[in-house]
Amino acid sequence: MALPLYLRPRLEPPLSTLLDEGALLHSLVDALGSPLNLLLPERIAQNARRFRDVYRRHHLAGQVHFAHKANGSHCLVRALAATDPSVAGVDVASLGELRHALESGIGPDRILATGPKDPEFLWLAARTGTRVHLDSPAELEQLAALVRRYALPRAEVLLRLAEFAPTAGSGGVRLLSRRSRFGTPVRALEAALDLVERHRDAVELTGVGYHLDTTGIEEKALALENCVQALDLCRSRGLDPRSVDIGGGFGVGYARDAGEWERWTTALGQAVLGNRPALTWRGHGYGLRNEGGTLRGSPALYPAHRASAGPAYLDDLLRHPGPATGRPLGSLLLEHLYDLDCEPGRALVDQCGVSLARVVEVRRDLGDVLVRLAANAGDVALEEHGVLVDPVLVPRDGSPEGGPRGGDPQEGEPQGGEPRGGAGVFLMGNLCLEADLITRRKVFLPRLPRPGDLLAFANTAGYAMDFHAHRAQRQPLARTVAVTREGTSWRWCPDERYWPISPSGGTAS
Repeated sequence: MALPLYLRPRLEPPLSTLLDEGALLHSLVDALGSPLNLLLPERIAQNARRFRDVYRRHHLAGQVHFAHKANGSHCLVRALAATDPSVAGVDVASLGELRHALESGIGPDRILATGPKDPEFLWLAARTGTRVHLDSPAELEQLAALVRRYALPRAEVLLRLAEFAPTAGSGGVRLLSRRSRFGTPVRALEAALDLVERHRDAVELTGVGYHLDTTGIEEKALALENCVQALDLCRSRGLDPRSVDIGGGFGVGYARDAGEWERWTTALGQAVLGNRPALTWRGHGYGLRNEGGTLRGSPALYPAHRASAGPAYLDDLLRHPGPATGRPLGSLLLEHLYDLDCEPGRALVDQCGVSLARVVEVRRDLGDVLVRLAANAGDVALEEHGVLVDPVLVPRDGSPEGGPRGGDPQEGEPQGGEPRGGAGVFLMGNLCLEADLITRRKVFLPRLPRPGDLLAFANTAGYAMDFHAHRAQRQPLARTVAVTREGTSWRWCPDERYWPISPSGGTAS
């Protein structure tokens, strides 16, 4: 009999400790409904400090900004506001996010305005003294006009660059960065600098940057080295920029075990080829397909197990040699006296949240077990980003059958191997849509769930909680609760009522 193909989540305190509190989790869902999002605001500051540790190791100055779009909650931004200003700021990509950061207590010197910008967004950024990362010459023209028209302070700006090419001395390397709808192509830099000089009365260029939709370290190294050369060009023209902004894309390790991830992805390929029973609903291949007995395509999956993610990925990037200079990129920045800015999103909210969903129905259909939850795919959007990881079973009766999840192997579990037993199920949502599948793959749980049990989807704070949530059929949106640990007890409050000025920021549970 084949062993179950688990993809157990990587769990760290305080999230791992919270998931052991079955009675608390059930009481919260009883009171506030399913689905329910729980956030651990104190963890985001810990993650930010880990990024700052990398800066210190490389002797670099600059700012870490939380990419607000990863999670729209109040408690995470307010928790950052309570930290030392040198720890982290906030990257805002809309007028609403800028207003939210300001009203949460983040000063404009800790905010970076990115993303597509309308006039209202540009006006408030300039009015408050928020730095603006410009996406195009048109945005620069519009910002300069607003500054002059309303007699605003000279605005600090960065130029977002794109479409980087190999530089002189790159030894024949022909790596090209992919085309992006954001930013100015680096080949048009001279024209962009002409525009900056024309508007020097309204804007001050403080740096350049990029934001690449990739985790490929080679492509990011090419972009960073291009940005250093772009700053050198700026200085040769009498401008005084001082920072390179490398955006986000540092990643998160969702799965606790590399072996489980490798076994599952291998088995997926074999299932697509028909060499083993299907692992997915209606043979969904996650980007793979069978063409005459040959496996084609590439898996459209997030690498759930990553050897290097978050702060460790930033450290690897700064140690990586530039393709032209051969110098470690961190050393290159230091030698040129340039600062480093970055905007982690999911990496800053790693281990900050969990989404709870109650089991409503368990039934068999043509040999498959279907589990319907009081939630839909928009509430728990892990698969929208290709993230595959098992939920944690939280039994209603408080029994220890939640079984193997994260951390160390459980009693009776082979060291370094698969946990024994397991029930394979498909997780369905609460919408009357065939496409409302919370998981397209068969999920293996330590036992068959029962109505009333909870499934806890770990590490959903980054993009999976509210980035895709929507109203349909008048189903309720998930409420969000901030949870804090005080000694051996837990306290909670609605997300909007969390403020980091009291011991917990909330109400006793």
